[in-house]
Amino acid sequence: MATILIADDDDNIRKLMSLYLRQAGYGLEQAGDGTQALSIVENGRIDLVILDIRMPGLDGWELCRAIRRSDANLPLLMVTAKAESAHKIKGFQLGTDDYLTKPFDPAELVLRVKALLKRSLVVTSQSVEIGSVTLNRRTFQATRGGAAVTLPLKEFDLLFLLASHPRQIFTREQLIRQIWGLDYAGDGRTVDVHISRLREKFGGRDEPFRIETARGLGYRLIPEP
Repeated sequence: MATILIADDDDNIRKLMSLYLRQAGYGLEQAGDGTQALSIVENGRIDLVILDIRMPGLDGWELCRAIRRSDANLPLLMVTAKAESAHKIKGFQLGTDDYLTKPFDPAELVLRVKALLKRSLVVTSQSVEIGSVTLNRRTFQATRGGAAVTLPLKEFDLLFLLASHPRQIFTREQLIRQIWGLDYAGDGRTVDVHISRLREKFGGRDEPFRIETARGLGYRLIPEP
């Protein structure tokens, strides 16, 4: 059973989320401020964090930064009253995986949690399949219809990350941090170059996916029907 941490200073919101998430079969931890939430993440087994922006102690931005410094893969769902695009962009840049605006439909919250946890299971696995394309992380080999496709390591890592989170937007900053590391001194153009090379190799009419540019944000992989 997955355990979810709800970090929100509004007791009523925490109760509402808890009611629906418990009914969906999840274990729960709760925190009324960011400092308490970070302590729970560091000392317990948490599978997903739902966090608000405005909290005492560490706010949602600071909590997101702190979690991402130690765990690049823990699913983070930001739930906030802030609906402006700038807040969404900032959340994605800091490493948030998804975004839900208050007031929200509790059923939608549960569906988004399920989707994020499913993605997380794919990330921890060693292979990803999208149609006829298979990526094996143990051997760093890519195949299309059983035939090998030669990919340099960074291109493989980039495609594996995007394919592990279909339809999820990754900013250039997120991709650099997860593929090239925090010490990388280059800029977002490196990502653009690697995306261009992947599009050249997987840009045919019959490919099972396409890599789409999310204007003003970054990139995402879209499986073809």
